[in-house]
Amino acid sequence: MAKTTRTLPQAFRHYLANPLALGYLGVVLAVCVWVAVDTFSAASSGDASFAGVWAILATAPTSLLFTFLFAFAGPVGPVGLIGIPIGAVAQAFALGALYRHITERRTHGTANGATSA
Repeated sequence: MAKTTRTLPQAFRHYLANPLALGYLGVVLAVCVWVAVDTFSAASSGDASFAGVWAILATAPTSLLFTFLFAFAGPVGPVGLIGIPIGAVAQAFALGALYRHITERRTHGTANGATSA
């Protein structure tokens, strides 16, 4: 079986354009919207909220790596939050690769006459 090489944009499209990866990115987006709404509503009341932790936890462990790296450089501000989108894309890529591996293995297994029972 010959391996095909993909360019980086083709690999991203191949692994990110599937239901599992897009669903994960949708959940992360929903959590981030909820955090933004909670942050703006808490800012008017003067009450602090830990809602931002959920955005980091939704993209953990990749976002935690960036949070810890920037925490040693000083307080985690907007620069430390770069880990959330990077973590979301990295983990969606990993989930997409897993999804493609399982579905393509199942497709190739039944095409060759093998069963998955």
